[in-house]
Amino acid sequence: MAAASFLSRLAAELALFAGAGFLLFAVNDLAVDIIYFARRIWRSLTVYSRHQRAYASYYVFNKDPGFIAVLVPAWDEAPVIAAMLKATLARLDYDDYRLFVGYYRNDPATAAAIASVRDEHVQAVEVDADGPTTKADCLNHLYDALIEYENGTDRAAKAVVLHDAEDVVHRYELRVFDGLIDRAAVIQLPVLPLIDPNSRWISGHYCDEFAEAHVKELVVREAVGAAIPLAGVGCAIARKPLAQLAALEDGKPFASGSMTEDYEVGLRIGALGLKTMFVRIPAGPGEPGVVASRGHFPSTLGAAVRQKARWLGGIALSGWDRLGWSGGIGERWMRMRDRRGPLAALLLLAAYAAALLWSQIWLAQALGAPIQAQVNPAIVTLLTINGWLLAWRVLMRAGFTASAYGWREGLLSIPRLVVGNVIAMLAAARAVSLHIAGGATRWDKTRHIFPAELPQ
Repeated sequence: MAAASFLSRLAAELALFAGAGFLLFAVNDLAVDIIYFARRIWRSLTVYSRHQRAYASYYVFNKDPGFIAVLVPAWDEAPVIAAMLKATLARLDYDDYRLFVGYYRNDPATAAAIASVRDEHVQAVEVDADGPTTKADCLNHLYDALIEYENGTDRAAKAVVLHDAEDVVHRYELRVFDGLIDRAAVIQLPVLPLIDPNSRWISGHYCDEFAEAHVKELVVREAVGAAIPLAGVGCAIARKPLAQLAALEDGKPFASGSMTEDYEVGLRIGALGLKTMFVRIPAGPGEPGVVASRGHFPSTLGAAVRQKARWLGGIALSGWDRLGWSGGIGERWMRMRDRRGPLAALLLLAAYAAALLWSQIWLAQALGAPIQAQVNPAIVTLLTINGWLLAWRVLMRAGFTASAYGWREGLLSIPRLVVGNVIAMLAAARAVSLHIAGGATRWDKTRHIFPAELPQ
């Protein structure tokens, strides 16, 4: 009996801790929802009612397009890099660009795959070191190659675009960047993961998270005056601001010691007082979707945990140390949201533990054991409020996923919330462990695949 009473009290304390934390998070998320829908209604009434919607397919941004450099870092990417380069060359509706593709001297398979794509737009760049180092280090080598190319041809890039070796690049992407980069130092397009029919749960949960983050979250981020963090793919940096970053960091614009160098670049450019922009533009009338970067994400539990541990460690832990808490209220609010991952994982762990303990007590009670779960009425009220807020959160997730992938995926996003929670807890544990040990020091990449059938 004493043990049962202790377990009941422990479950109540865990539930109180988790419930209070989730209530604060839910109110925070609700504020984002309110801002997003208020902004959407306002723009519908004041902007879209007076101006025709622009489409990337026919909107000529510039009559004289500029030279754009695309940096593609690669380590152990022999299975995908050739297919990615060929698809990019075939799809891009743009003429003046160059793909700088990095590889390491001890990765002959990737070097051979790059060399198999013979095209004047492709330039292979060897990193004179044994890989992997870090992705940022590879990007800095590509930046050096760009400078050498600019000096040799006496022409400067208008923008520098980032992509990964497994990306499906949209045909109008460079046209959009060329047309808008004069208005902002940084432009981020939406990232929409491809559906993997062999991994509807692990890979699928990325679809849910990016659908909400890159339809709602980044829009709100821009609306409150916070800098747009880069996703490392489907993003462009104006040439002059990138040179400014390089000048501040001994010629290396990408932080070599960071595992989330792309995220940091957006925030560091924003901290210089320069405009950062998130752009969602439809591809063309009658075409589904928007101009976005597509690609497959990890399809196994281990790969997903490693990837998300890198994100959590780089943003929530190392990012706290490296970037601090600067900027206005909107910027600080968004940085707080970025860095809540480890705490959210702890709250999830407490909530699942409380649910497990209570379920065991109720099961024992149902089987006739002389014990009873002790639940304080205040906790019941707290959990009831959280239950309604959770229902709203689930509705939002399902709605945004359905808007990007259709109603079937919207429905699947509901049970995939549990999958995402499990991955988040495991990733947080790995991220904290790595951080305590001194942090990751090399490129902890995952295996990639390139789609056999390309999306529009």
